[in-house]
Amino acid sequence: MKIENRTFDELKPGDTETLRRLCTQDDLLVFANVSGNHNPMHIFDADGDGDGVNEAVAPGLFVGSLVTAILGNILPGAGTLYRAQSFTFHNRAHAGDELESRVTVTGKNDRDYTVTLATEVRRVSDDALILSGVAEVEAPRRKLSYSSHDLPGLIVQRHRHFEKLLKQAEPLPALVTAVVCPEEENSLGGALKAREHTLIEPILVGDPQKIAAAAAAIGADLTGIEIVPESNHDAAAARAVMLVHEGRAEAVMKGHLHTDQLLRAAVDRTHGLRTGRRFTHVFVMDVPGIAHPILVTDAAINIAPDLRTKMDIVQNAIDLAISIGITEPKVGVLSAVETVNPDIASSVDAALLSKMAERGQITGGLVEGPLAMDNAVDLAAARTKGITSPVAGRAEVLVVPDIDAGNMLAKQLSYISHAEAAGLVIGARVPIILNSRADDEMARLASCAVAALHHARVTGAT
Repeated sequence: MKIENRTFDELKPGDTETLRRLCTQDDLLVFANVSGNHNPMHIFDADGDGDGVNEAVAPGLFVGSLVTAILGNILPGAGTLYRAQSFTFHNRAHAGDELESRVTVTGKNDRDYTVTLATEVRRVSDDALILSGVAEVEAPRRKLSYSSHDLPGLIVQRHRHFEKLLKQAEPLPALVTAVVCPEEENSLGGALKAREHTLIEPILVGDPQKIAAAAAAIGADLTGIEIVPESNHDAAAARAVMLVHEGRAEAVMKGHLHTDQLLRAAVDRTHGLRTGRRFTHVFVMDVPGIAHPILVTDAAINIAPDLRTKMDIVQNAIDLAISIGITEPKVGVLSAVETVNPDIASSVDAALLSKMAERGQITGGLVEGPLAMDNAVDLAAARTKGITSPVAGRAEVLVVPDIDAGNMLAKQLSYISHAEAAGLVIGARVPIILNSRADDEMARLASCAVAALHHARVTGAT
């Protein structure tokens, strides 16, 4: 976009310009970080004055900065420098308000090339005056014309999708969950934190002495929480599965044991949790800067899935996506290419899965493949490749060719893109919550929230 300034000689009293800006929660977080003003009155999820309501009031100088945007960009524009600025605040702006700033030239001083301007900011919805004031600036004397260039982008590392999932899940009945071997601080602490949020009601299955030691290490009180004693990890996993068969547990959660030990008990043909559909793992990921959750599957269980297994991988992921509120999940089946290449097996599988969904063999979502990673998640990339579909560039579920690709993708999103990841095994009689030892509190809470939401939809629990 071409931008030109207005020199001192071109300006005349009455010249006016306006700009509109939607004030967002992320704007307030960025302003808090840049300014160092961490007043909770300005933070969207904080109660700054103790009245029980989260205020999210836009800081006064954030609102004032909307005036400077006009002065520096349009009127007078490039080359303008402040001499003075006064502000009077008449109302408060909040996150979610659309604001319109306006400046009007009121006078010029030929001796020092200064200009005075009336400034104001109003809320668009009701025309309420938020601030008014007077600016005195040194106006540019030389004509400048330039193309507006993009500044380096900012991505706020806030996990809004997981926060939304927690709010969705907390009103549900607590999911009675057999927590297997919560015998160290992180695994026990995650279960207890989920209990505090009323996401789960844990039954702790493992060595009572180790569980008590972990509780003492984090200062936790286990009063009122059932402990089922099992000193052996394999026996603890089997006992947790039996709690499901007995109707005492509605979910199973991995504690401090190896994943294969837990899954061995779950897939046992006689006493396990099989349903006829393959067990598949889904990462529900909250990626900063992405407008929706990203589901990655399968990155943890099926090593080199064949087409039949991929059918279950896709169907399980669609079912889980619906459970967390995605009405018609858009599934991108990934390959190295976006056209079918008979020499690349994953591209052939992807095309077959897409056709199977088209014929009703996979239901509940829109399935498209093969898609490369770029044109699965980026509309511009999809358009560049000439791909027109409701999924390309908009995929919410990413189906990977094998466990190598899935594990790499999930960890790249976590460690490079700063995503949080909730992990769940689907296809069993009950949700199986898989947490990594590296998971932080939010990831553990989100895994429990996803399990509770999925269980509630499948069983009709409210």
